[in-house]
This record gives sequence, C-alpha cells and structure tokens, in this order.
Amino acid sequence: MRDRALVRLRAWPPGTTIGRSGGRRYMVCKSVFAGGRSVKLVATELGGSDYISLNLYDLTGGARLVPCEMPVARVITFLADLERESAG
Repeated sequence: MRDRALVRLRAWPPGTTIGRSGGRRYMVCKSVFAGGRSVKLVATELGGSDYISLNLYDLTGGARLVPCEMPVARVITFLADLERESAG
C-alpha cells in the first residue's frame, strides 16, 4: 500500500484541487520544491474537521515520507485512497 500511496502523491497535480479519500471530500494543496525532490501536501476536510499534512523527500537512499504530527499509517491510507473529484 505504501508504494501505491507514493505513486498517487507524485501523480497528484501541484496547486489546490478537490479530492476524495475514505468517503470524505478534501481541499488538497500540493507544493513541489527542489526540482521535485521535495513535496508538501496539506488536505483539509470540506465540511469536517479532518486534516492531513505530510512531506515527501526523494533522497539518494530512497523516498522518505514524513507525516506532520500523525501516524505514517494514517497518511498512507489517505494517499492510497485519494482520488481527484471530477469537475462535473
């Protein structure tokens, strides 16, 4: 599941987009730094109180996923289920 989560994070478009995960809607903001080697993602549940925040660093030794004050498993589950909401 971790690999699927990282693939989804890397494929998520930069900027702010509406998405769904775990049956909830989120405003998802992705920022990319250092030529794509550093990614920050923040997701705020729309109409709720859930909040996801994480950083991903692509290091020589491999990817390092760093959640912000939450368990890694929670972030991986969120990312693995994250889908962009269709415009229509």
